[in-house]
Amino acid sequence: MTQQPAATSAMSKEMQACVDACMACHTVCEETMSSCLQMGGQAQMQIMRALMDCAETTRVCADMMMRRSPMAAEMCAMCARACDMCAEACMSMPDDAQMMRCAEACRRCAQTCRAMAGATM
Repeated sequence: MTQQPAATSAMSKEMQACVDACMACHTVCEETMSSCLQMGGQAQMQIMRALMDCAETTRVCADMMMRRSPMAAEMCAMCARACDMCAEACMSMPDDAQMMRCAEACRRCAQTCRAMAGATM
């Protein structure tokens, strides 16, 4: 078992950026879910699932990094995949400004999570 840094040690700049991106993405996904619910329609179900998965995954990922979980790198890899799927789902509605805002937040989060997945935490 590898030694984990003490929870009281300062987060690296890259890890803090990833936590911030995860929390921003979580917030935008939650806002976008509310927007989707107001629109209604069955076609939104696939998008809603992607938004829910992304919102939960980004929250858990940020939590795991903040507590220096030994599984954080693996969670970052999974989070990047969830964000990619959500961005793709949001892109199916290119005329909706909220969807485009969400897709951009998801892409940004996926990028930082992929970098953290390859980093030693």
